[in-house]
Amino acid sequence: MYDVIGDVHGQGAKLRALLAQLGYVERSGVWHAPQGRQAIFVGDLIDRGPEQLEVLEIVRRMVDAGQAKAVMGNHEFNAIGFMQRDSSGEYLRPRSEKNMGQHAAFLKAVGLDSALHREWVDWFRKLPMALDLGGIRVVHAWWDDAAVAAVTAVRGGVEAELSEQVVLRMYREPVAKAARKLLTCGVEWELPPDNWIIDKEGHKHPDARLAVWRHGVDRLREIALVPSGSEHAVPDIAVPEEHRIAPVTGAPILFGHHWFSGPLRLETPKVACLDWSAAKDGPLVAYRWDGEDELRHDHLIAVGGNS
Repeated sequence: MYDVIGDVHGQGAKLRALLAQLGYVERSGVWHAPQGRQAIFVGDLIDRGPEQLEVLEIVRRMVDAGQAKAVMGNHEFNAIGFMQRDSSGEYLRPRSEKNMGQHAAFLKAVGLDSALHREWVDWFRKLPMALDLGGIRVVHAWWDDAAVAAVTAVRGGVEAELSEQVVLRMYREPVAKAARKLLTCGVEWELPPDNWIIDKEGHKHPDARLAVWRHGVDRLREIALVPSGSEHAVPDIAVPEEHRIAPVTGAPILFGHHWFSGPLRLETPKVACLDWSAAKDGPLVAYRWDGEDELRHDHLIAVGGNS
């Protein structure tokens, strides 16, 4: 049985409170799961929050002790690219003012280019990008069978370490890059010229995230996941055919990434987003899975924020 935990983003106090709420007990520096259970983290452990190292140590110790598994979020993958150079000496993720700002909390905690910085980035390379656990599927942003297969093939196994060559391919090769982005960033739709999404940090984005799992709607704006105030940037047009997917069947899909807000809810009995903006003033959310084929609202557990 699994407890799937949403994006933590350095919020150590919320993580400790959630683990305690779920019945985990800290012994000798390791949080231990209740009998027969295991925690699964959906990624984005780092950036933004005040307790970067505390969160990382909690999760790594749990993983090492078999009490948890963790998948890679886009922030962990970005951290790898931020440190790795290509053959010309340029960083795969440019060290721009914007990118430095995104990683500011993590870099302050580890020290830019320090041995500790490299130690944690090397650990990020070991994280899988998706986990099929039999009864549930866990990914950071969105599950796609073809993307999972492509990423698994490129890295040589679900949990094979991401070598520098593999990371380079995920930045530069179209198929590998597209598969990696789908799993860690979700489905994105390019906006018309001169239209922008303004994120919570004031940055402009030329595309909108799409909740492709929302069926029964016909208009693009109804599946666009954009911050309040940016709705006008998404044209009021029909959902493009390439983003109309069949209803999810089989094992439920659980993920984070999308900064939901408001009252907790399941997207569908087969789909649950567990990111409710814990990085800011929202709660840290988990789904307690007990083997059910369809997800249940009363299995959502939240602490902190507006929970």
